[in-house]
Amino acid sequence: MMTTAVPDRKTTWVSIGIIGTMFFIFGFVSWINAILIPYFKIACELSNFQSYLVAFAFYISYLLMSMPSSYLLKKVGYKNGIMVGFWIMAAGAFLFVPAAYNRAYVIFLVGLFTLGTGLAVLQTVANLYITMIGEKERAAQRISMMGICNKGAGILAPLIFSYTILRPQDNELFRQLPLMDEMTRAAALDDLILRVVWPYTVVGILLFLIGGAIKLSILPELPQEQESAVPGQGKSRQSIWQFPHLILGALAIFLHVGTQVIAIDTIINYAGSMGLSLLEAKSLPSYTLTATIIGYLSGIMLIPKLCSQRTMLKICTLLGLTLAIFVCTMHGQVHLFGMDLDISIWFIVLIGLPNALIWAGIWPLALDGLGHLAKQGSALLIMGLCGNALLPLLYGVLADAFDVKSAYWILTPCFLYLVFYAFRGHRLRQWTPAQKKK
Repeated sequence: MMTTAVPDRKTTWVSIGIIGTMFFIFGFVSWINAILIPYFKIACELSNFQSYLVAFAFYISYLLMSMPSSYLLKKVGYKNGIMVGFWIMAAGAFLFVPAAYNRAYVIFLVGLFTLGTGLAVLQTVANLYITMIGEKERAAQRISMMGICNKGAGILAPLIFSYTILRPQDNELFRQLPLMDEMTRAAALDDLILRVVWPYTVVGILLFLIGGAIKLSILPELPQEQESAVPGQGKSRQSIWQFPHLILGALAIFLHVGTQVIAIDTIINYAGSMGLSLLEAKSLPSYTLTATIIGYLSGIMLIPKLCSQRTMLKICTLLGLTLAIFVCTMHGQVHLFGMDLDISIWFIVLIGLPNALIWAGIWPLALDGLGHLAKQGSALLIMGLCGNALLPLLYGVLADAFDVKSAYWILTPCFLYLVFYAFRGHRLRQWTPAQKKK
């Protein structure tokens, strides 16, 4: 059984504060993609599919780099690993400078992949740490606190970034672009894309400095004895593939994060199909993230005093499934927050509410009983974050083939699986049925 990794109370709370700061940075860097996708679509003249390569390049690094991250952490330790992770992210941010000067979408994608690689290292540390740092029954509560830091940054990131790179006169520019001759349009787009240079230069410098600061902080290493074999499981298991609830949990993470990113990163383009410009729709991702924060706050208040994290996971997956179906089947104009939009877009916003506690519910259940394999198990769950890369890309394919609303049907099978994991999948402890003793 996982026990408190840091026995000193003061050090524990300082550590939680440091990890919370890391989650804030994760959120700020990650949710800027909600603006980058429509921004690059205009500036680099992309299709829906091509624009969602932003999410693909950023999150596919979790699939490719999470397991190597676990070996890096074993080799250099947690604090050195955190420093390396931040410095890798800084390198990714600096790549935006040559990419902008050449309006080279491929270099932007390499920069995003590098940012994601650094995040893969940091997420492997942070999620394992916050799960193991206290009582297992309160893991979902602690993860909810980290989620507030993450999604709070996510609310600010699109607003700050759009304020930095967009101008009030851009609506007129975007309308005029198709009417310009090739040379004039190229010059206008070059000027547009250069606006990312100084924001990402500042971000790169800050990430580099934060890495060094955390290296010098009092954040302790996670004691190796906390990862000793778990008693009561009989013969020790030597591979993470021997834990069905972990493998099924990684798939659940894959589908869950995919639904989360689809709900946030596609909503501006969906609003565009209803006549809203990028400047008018820029706040919609923040609405979804606000709903997510409300979900996290609910988790902090309800878990475990009034509701177990398993029960909450069941409730949230069923609610997510219901909202996903409503997105595709409900119609009608609604005037809200000064916008006249189809009601389906507000169901997308509301998906943020149950999504908050799905992650918090899956993580401790999937890592339960892994013992000395906890690091590898955490890395496998982080690999599941590549759902952020693949599912939005599939949404883009469906949007190009059909329409942007019909493409949201992709959410329904994802939530159906999450319902299965919440009710049944997390309880499976072996791949074959147990043989009854004679």
